[in-house]
Amino acid sequence: MNLIFRALVFSALLFVPSANAAQPAADYKPKMGQKGKDVVWIPSPDDMVEKMLDIAKVTPQDFVIDLGSGDGRNVIAAARRGARALGVEYNPDLVELSKRNAAAAGVADRASFVQGDMFAADLSKATALVLFLIPANLWKLAPKFLDLKPGTRIVSNTYEIGLGWEPDATDRTELCATWCVAYLYIVPAKVAGTWRMPDGELQLEQSYQKVYGTYELAGIRLDIDGTLRGNEIRFMANGVEYTGVVDGNSMRGQSKGRTTSAWSAQRVN
Repeated sequence: MNLIFRALVFSALLFVPSANAAQPAADYKPKMGQKGKDVVWIPSPDDMVEKMLDIAKVTPQDFVIDLGSGDGRNVIAAARRGARALGVEYNPDLVELSKRNAAAAGVADRASFVQGDMFAADLSKATALVLFLIPANLWKLAPKFLDLKPGTRIVSNTYEIGLGWEPDATDRTELCATWCVAYLYIVPAKVAGTWRMPDGELQLEQSYQKVYGTYELAGIRLDIDGTLRGNEIRFMANGVEYTGVVDGNSMRGQSKGRTTSAWSAQRVN
């Protein structure tokens, strides 16, 4: 009898959850500063979330992606504005928590979450990214950002992308001590190269949204200084302002000097 009793006790102990056992997903509550694969979890304050969506001008026509989406607050807030939104999060417990939060907020039809590595995520459908990532992550993601469709908006909480890419706009929340600044970046079209115009040739170089180079016209080489905002280009040459739209391998627009006229260019290489 004693041996049987000991065996029963031992068997029962095998099924007693230890203090270190993982919590059931339904009871999961993240802790501020808990470690993740690439970041620690620090949620954006609610007013900062709204500020980021404001500066990105998120509308129901947008598809918003958050990388390292945590408890889903950025995605849910975007969905509340009518946008479709996706969160990519490595921690499966946070993914399930986000889904419950979206359902509780009544936006589960527009807010979705997947478990995955943010560096491997497909961003091609995004019209806006709303992020709270450390600089090292932003640097690593920058090449993927630049391959997005021109005009895609990227908003970063507190940290700049850096690498020479300056923000297109900055805003901050009021009466704030930390996590206060939103940086907006608009993915620029790629225009570096040679462009043929009806009366000359453009040689353009590019550093993110800054454009410079030369315009060779009737044997005269004019310096160019300009900017890009998505696929909208503006540059000056010899006191004449050129504004237009980049569409893949073509550009077209208007020039304003003493007179106003149309202009166009085709990419040579």
